[in-house]
Amino acid sequence: MNEVVGEIERDRVFYDESEGGVTFSGGEPLMQPEFLNALLTECKERGIHTTVDTCGHAPTETTRQISGKADLFLYDLKTMDAKKHAKFTGASNAKILRNLKELAQHNSIVISFPIIPGINDDDKNVAETAKLASSLPNVIQVNLLPYHRAGIDKYKSLGKPYKLNRIQPPSDQKVKAIRKKMEAYGLKVGIGGG
Repeated sequence: MNEVVGEIERDRVFYDESEGGVTFSGGEPLMQPEFLNALLTECKERGIHTTVDTCGHAPTETTRQISGKADLFLYDLKTMDAKKHAKFTGASNAKILRNLKELAQHNSIVISFPIIPGINDDDKNVAETAKLASSLPNVIQVNLLPYHRAGIDKYKSLGKPYKLNRIQPPSDQKVKAIRKKMEAYGLKVGIGGG
């Protein structure tokens, strides 16, 4: 852990000048809860801003352990439909939704909503996602992340099949329409990571 903290400290001048900090992402940082907890504690003691980028698929005890230690959570929310979520991710979204609701009670949250045509861009899912996001305290923004095909070559190099091969990125019009629908719920909505 000391080696990681040392690397973080080396960039302190950049954090101070940009008002930035450290983002713990992955993979999934919640898969290493003790290590993440220790790093968040060290950063907090040193006054370094921290963000945890997560899909929220972790034991609730884990999210409770780090709740309040990170300054911000980037929380990936793919689909509200439990069956679709299980079909496309291999896991239920029940734990993800429960953890999001609990974390939002005490933590600043930015929801990341990947727009995947034909999977989660339908009016019903967009409305249900916006309704949930707008009902939670401390959700400061929703970031729309339009699907892209950049991962295809990575999958090929790993010898893995790319299951979304036929899906094309959403049109700019579709992305703007989703943004407008979510903004109608009173949400601040960005396109991309910021």
